[in-house]
Amino acid sequence: MANRAVVVPTYDQLMNATLAALHALGGSASIPELVERVIADLHCSREVVEQPHGNRGMTELEYRLAWARTYLKKYGLLDNSSRAVWSLTPKGLETKSVEPREVVKSVRAMFAAERKAEDAGERDIVEAEETSEVASWREKLVTRLLAMPPPSFERLCMRVLRESGFIQVEVTGRTGDGGIDGYGVVRLVGMLSFRVSFQCKRYRDNVSASVVRDFRGAMMGRAEKGLIITTSGFTRDARQEATRDGATAIDLIDGELLADKLKELGLGVRTKMVEAVEIDDDWFTSV
Repeated sequence: MANRAVVVPTYDQLMNATLAALHALGGSASIPELVERVIADLHCSREVVEQPHGNRGMTELEYRLAWARTYLKKYGLLDNSSRAVWSLTPKGLETKSVEPREVVKSVRAMFAAERKAEDAGERDIVEAEETSEVASWREKLVTRLLAMPPPSFERLCMRVLRESGFIQVEVTGRTGDGGIDGYGVVRLVGMLSFRVSFQCKRYRDNVSASVVRDFRGAMMGRAEKGLIITTSGFTRDARQEATRDGATAIDLIDGELLADKLKELGLGVRTKMVEAVEIDDDWFTSV
């Protein structure tokens, strides 16, 4: 008997689940928290959760949830900070559910009006929507990272750690070291310090739980903390394994977070500020 096709909910079907998740999480949440809550609330199967979305390093469910957030933000129910924390707006706090078709119709009308305004030259700046989360500079950056030779990517990760406050950072460059690519020391409040082992994964596919387990086994007795940095993402099982009770916690940096960190540190990413000039008609009438 042939396997049934995996049916992932469409982005409009995920709108109310996203709203419900944010309400349940106290009105704000990070993207991983939102994804996990929606998966739990909808009782998604493993096949649905792990269905990949092309070569973007994210799952199809994550991709469609991103679009759901984009539409809900444009509709005025959600907002997000520069740290990728999503929250309910005052209107969102009062809204428990929406009619998805109405949201889609309204937001598409807004997009059409904005495109028309751009074509007519009626405004100087069009707000960048969070569709950049789905198809954006992050993807271009990850593509560039994937093209780097492995030693270069390891050196880049070492630079990121140094710029983030790590000291005594080194890349081991040794094979047969259980997947450990290097070590660094984190110093807290100028007094306490602990050793961190890190692993760099220049992957297209999501990192699996077995990779996390193997890395934890290799770092035992060598470091107090572990860190895995990848250009892709992590499966749900990998994220759960990283924080499993009774085991040494391992921090995970996926491709999106790595891209944001490179942007924050100004490493290979430049941000251009656009100046908007407006005429104050009221000022001239008061002269």
